[in-house]
Formats: sequence, C-alpha cells, structure tokens
Amino acid sequence: MYDIIIKNGTIIDGSGKPMFLGDVAVRDDEIVAVGNIRNSNAKIIIDAKDQYVAPGFIDVNNHSDTFWRIFSDPDLESLVYQGITTIVGGNCGSSLAPLVNKDIIQSIQKWADIKKLNLNWLTTKEFLDEIRKKPLPVNFATLVGHGTLRRGILKDEVRNPTDHEIKVMKKMLKVAMKQGAIGMSTGLVYTHAKLATENEIEELAKVVKEYDGIYTTHIRGESHEMIDSIKEAIRIAKKTGVRLQISHLKVMGEKNWPMMEEALNLIETARSDGMDVNFDVYPYTATGSVLYIFLPDWVSQGGKKMMVRRLKDPEIRKKVIEEMKKDDIDYSKVVIAISPLNKTLVREKIADIAVSQGKSIEETVLDVLIASDGRVVTIMDVLSEKNVIEGIKNPFSIISSNGSGYNLEYAKNKELVHPRNFGSFPRVLGHYVREKKILSWEEAIHKMSGKPAEKFNLQNRGIIQVGAFADIVVFDPKKIQDLATPENPYQYSKGINGLIVNGKVIMDQGQYNGNREGRVLRKTSLF
Repeated sequence: MYDIIIKNGTIIDGSGKPMFLGDVAVRDDEIVAVGNIRNSNAKIIIDAKDQYVAPGFIDVNNHSDTFWRIFSDPDLESLVYQGITTIVGGNCGSSLAPLVNKDIIQSIQKWADIKKLNLNWLTTKEFLDEIRKKPLPVNFATLVGHGTLRRGILKDEVRNPTDHEIKVMKKMLKVAMKQGAIGMSTGLVYTHAKLATENEIEELAKVVKEYDGIYTTHIRGESHEMIDSIKEAIRIAKKTGVRLQISHLKVMGEKNWPMMEEALNLIETARSDGMDVNFDVYPYTATGSVLYIFLPDWVSQGGKKMMVRRLKDPEIRKKVIEEMKKDDIDYSKVVIAISPLNKTLVREKIADIAVSQGKSIEETVLDVLIASDGRVVTIMDVLSEKNVIEGIKNPFSIISSNGSGYNLEYAKNKELVHPRNFGSFPRVLGHYVREKKILSWEEAIHKMSGKPAEKFNLQNRGIIQVGAFADIVVFDPKKIQDLATPENPYQYSKGINGLIVNGKVIMDQGQYNGNREGRVLRKTSLF
C-alpha cells in the first residue's frame, strides 16, 4: 500500500532526459517507485492521463522573505499556482538573518514597511526555527545577505570596513553557514553595498567556499557597466573557487542590449575554463527595481539619507539632471509600483506626472524620490525580448521569478506588483516552450528543477527518482499559461492541476487546499 500513486502520466524527471509514460508512487515523504505500478493500491490515486508529471519547480531567486510575505501571507498562493515547491531567500544582498541587532532589519526597507515588523530572532538558526514553527506550503532555504552583514557592522557609516570588521563579518558568515544558510548573496547596486571592494567580497566568498556554499550576486551594474560587473563576479569566483550564480541576468537600456552576447560569452568562457558559473533569468522584458538605482552611481553613495540630501541641493540637482539626460535610461517608461506617497501615484507613469506638473521627466523623478524619502519601486519595460530568449535558451541558465508570493486579496493594497510574481514558470512553459518552441519540455523542466537543485546543493530535490523527496507537479501541457499582465498582475496562472510537497497533496484539481507542508532546507551535510 502506497500513500499516493500518480498514474498514466507522462514523466519529465528533471534530469533533462527524454519524457516517458509511467506512474509514480509515494510513501511518507519519498518517491518509492517509478514505472508501471498501476495495479498497486494507494490511499490517494491521481490520474494524470494527458498530463505531464515533473519535479516541483525550484525558485532560486525569490524575495518572499525580504518582502515579508512569508509572515504576512504565508500561503504564498501566487507561487503555489505556478507549481513552485521550493524557494531560496536571502537574495540580492539582503537576508532576514543574521542580525547584529533588530535595527539592522532596515536593510529591507526598500521593499517592506519596517514600522509594522515584529522580530523575535537574531541568528540564522533562530530565524529558520521560526519558519519551521510557522511552516510554508513550499520548502525554504536562505542565503546570507552581504548587505545585511555589512550594515550590521557599519550601521549607517559611509566607509569601508576595517580588516578587523571584515574578520567579524567572516565570523558571522561562518556561524550562519553552520546554522544552515546555503551561501551568500550580494546586491552591489544598492547604496550600502556600492562601496564594497572586490577584496571584501573575496574574503567573504572564501568562507562560502570553505563551507561548500554558493555565491549569488546582483552585479554592480546592468546597463553600460554590465560587462565590467560580470568580469568582477567571475574574477572573485576564480580567485576563491566558489560556485557562482549571477542573479537575474539582464541588460537595461536599448543602447546596451548588444552587450548580452558578450556577457554570455564571458560566462561560457568561464565554464570552458572549468569554473562553476551559472545565471538565472525571468521571462519578461519589464524590470521591477528600486528607482534610485537608475540614477548616476555617485548620487546614492553613502546611503539613502545622503542621496536625498544631495537631491535637495539646487546645484547638485542640476548636475544630476544633466547626467540623467545623457545616460541610457528612458525615464519616460518608469511606472510607479510602490511608494509611501498617496496611493493615487501608484500605476502612474513618470511621464504623465511630469506633464501634469509642467516639469521635465528628470525633475519629476527627483521630486518623487525626495517626496518618498528614496523609497520608490518601479516597473520599467527596458529589456530586449531577443535577450530574454537568448538567456532562457542558454545551456547555463536557470529559470527563476525574482519575485515573491502574493494572494489575490493583496490587490486591495493598490500596489502594482510585477507579473513575474504570478506567472514566471508557467510563462516559460506556455509561451516559450509550447508556443515559440525556444526550448523542449525536458530542457525547460531541467532548468526549473534538476539544474537549480544541483547548483544550490538541494539534495534529493528537483528529480523524480526513487529515494528523492516527493515534491511533484502535475500540469496540463496544452493549458499551462500565465495570466498576469503588467496592467493586471493579480491573476493566478492556470494549468497546474496537482502539487505535492514532501509527500503531501497541497493542490488538487487545480485548487490549493491550504496545506503547508514545506520544510526548512538547511545546509547541514558537512556538520
């Protein structure tokens, strides 16, 4: 007697190998048989005729932690309806642990209203224990944010850490790795990390390598400075031997789009030199970014307070506007997604606000930043569809959302979220596999399951084979599709009919049942 049998399905096992007809049997939290087992009995039998059966999708670039969604809305339904069974948090330099003190949570104020937050942890162990006590529907692993470490030591001081302070950061990172973190991330585009030297990152990457973790990076620049930024990431990985993952690889600004070919060549060359380098991509031409990162680099150096002070100075403001007019960013395409200002600004284009106020687009950008105290998240359609396709089909890419979990009720908050939060994985399968045939089904599923599991060392996940954890998605290849749009993002994807996490059904006949069977995945294999 099995607990679950999924019968009559077409199995795509996550390895990249060809699909095949077969059944999958589950007992407790484990896959115990794969093949022809239709004559056996089970407590639950799922008929997957005309459906594809695959490992649950693994989202290695997720922000449900730093957007506070794992606590404010732990059902994370927009992820469940994409077929996601595991998420990795702590991305882009910011994590919820370790914290020197509770004030360090300010590092996430770009995305969440920290006045409403209540913390009862400091260490990585305490944080992961808290999630274990209040489980999610999906598995959760975390990286350590370099920005969180740095801010913990330097607070709001505008300087580089001393050698002694770097030693303290390394010690904090070692403890966090021992307590279950799977690696470290950097967000070198953000104010508190911009000053970080290559040597500082190298010293921390050595610790990550020592504990067989992964180093992920939101590189220093994704427009004209992109190639130098990728070269820096590869140099760090080469010097330290650490596994490297470049987060949400993209090139912003039409003038810079041709750089994508060189960026991919750099990654492929590093791979041919024996380096373990990959990158992740999300399947949209719109970015969802903090507004200030589009300004000239020097404007935000030293933190948000100094940036706002500079923007208020008439002479500096004039210089900023002059540089903005010469750069590669089309600010007229900026749409305000999140702002502490009146909600009527949300969904407004900067261009329209500029016209209504009789000001230039550049002046309006600075006015909005000053009025919002620097806290503005935007959506901008500034990427190339050709580059998105090149990224998706590259043999070294992994599919991710760079998003967060939401429910439909969140629409009442009037915030405009990126459609990637609701549609990334089904969009790849429906649009780029079924319709455009950019990838085969097997290649796409491998990039969503087996490849990220291997890269992030998530053992016995991302594969349908005997002995693996039973994280399984059942979907209709003819119907799987994203529905979320930039104008109306609050729409669950369709076509995911069944989802099993750790051997328990959390979605049946296309409906999430509220079960939260996710586990905390800790880096414990060496300790």
